[in-house]
Amino acid sequence: MEIKTRFAPSPTGLMHIGGVRTALYAYLIAKKAKGAFSLRIEDTDRERFVEGATEDIINILKWLGLQFDGEIIYQSKRLDVYKEYAQKLVSEKKAYEKDGALWFKVNLSGKTSIVDLVGTRKIEFENSTQKDFVILKSDGYPTYHLAHVVDDHLMETNPVIRGAEWISSIPKHVQLFEAFGWTVPQYAHLPIILGTDKSKLSKRHGAKAASEFRQDGFLPEAILNYMAFLGWTPPSGKEILTLTEMIEEFDLGDVNLANPVFDITKLEWMNGEYIRKLSNEELLKRLQDFLVDHPAKEKIAPAVPLIKNRIKKLSDFVPLTDFLWEKPEYDKSQFEKLKIKNQKETLQKILEKMESMEKPWQADVFEKTFRELAEELGEKAGDLFQLIRVAVSGQLVTPPLFESIQILGEEETLERVSEALHSL
Repeated sequence: MEIKTRFAPSPTGLMHIGGVRTALYAYLIAKKAKGAFSLRIEDTDRERFVEGATEDIINILKWLGLQFDGEIIYQSKRLDVYKEYAQKLVSEKKAYEKDGALWFKVNLSGKTSIVDLVGTRKIEFENSTQKDFVILKSDGYPTYHLAHVVDDHLMETNPVIRGAEWISSIPKHVQLFEAFGWTVPQYAHLPIILGTDKSKLSKRHGAKAASEFRQDGFLPEAILNYMAFLGWTPPSGKEILTLTEMIEEFDLGDVNLANPVFDITKLEWMNGEYIRKLSNEELLKRLQDFLVDHPAKEKIAPAVPLIKNRIKKLSDFVPLTDFLWEKPEYDKSQFEKLKIKNQKETLQKILEKMESMEKPWQADVFEKTFRELAEELGEKAGDLFQLIRVAVSGQLVTPPLFESIQILGEEETLERVSEALHSL
């Protein structure tokens, strides 16, 4: 039997980060078995439909590298198909019309059970707990229950991978498959992702649309790696896995039944690890793609090696390096945080030393000169360097000081120290 999986989001908003895990697991299962991974847009809930959401879903899957096979299936273009199957059930007295809608007649005797692929557990319901339900609304649109059963059958989806919130609907879906005389597919219900306070994942936990993570400067590889680990540990025990390695190692049977916790701090750490694995050339390319409207994006190459070990997200690059391309606005509160008290006189001496230094400035000479000046003034060298840092950048934290000064150049550095001096 060929493995065919699908990702079937509803375009009722931008693609949530939690949806990435569902799509990823479906992709991994299909690719491991050399099967097909399809995209189906479940857009039959017209009241909750959000303009642009479908495009966002497609863009995010492409950005993540989760390439789907075949054409995208849009349920809103298949209304005739659902109507035909709903009428078939009516003609066989397995459904009936009431108030302009078609209702499925639930079998109340016996039990409905499946063996879930997650945790290989038996899930069972007493049919007597069920009620008849709508399959085709009065406006001609199908409900989720009918549309996804028909499509999963016609697309030969197996296994059906979805969130654990659908477990309570198992009796409806299994009974629909059986009413049509179709084979019930295998199901895998993924545990619900929680926030750090153990409540359902939401924006207050740092979780948001996948596109917002992209805008924040997360790398697609890191997003995939982190989301894969929400409920799954690879047999190899590795913390950093490529998509190819995930395909080789992933198995639904290894997914933990416990609800995983989404931790934005852990995701940021992992993203930083991926950034450090990139070559300087690749990181430069990623940054330039990310800083699409940044006026200095063509000049940033010298700064890339300086910040590589200091950033966790691509967006961290801008606040760390903006002073290299734009003159700082001096904020007296930054100077007030420094340990050197007589800053004006000290800056004057720093400026004089810089003006007397032979150009081009050499790193070892620069350091030696200002260590000697610190000793002469009775200050700690680190405190003196911090004063120079604020004078040239306007900020307390920058990439390595001398390398930053080399990018600025001697004239610009002298000009800035002079401006800082006049600002005090």
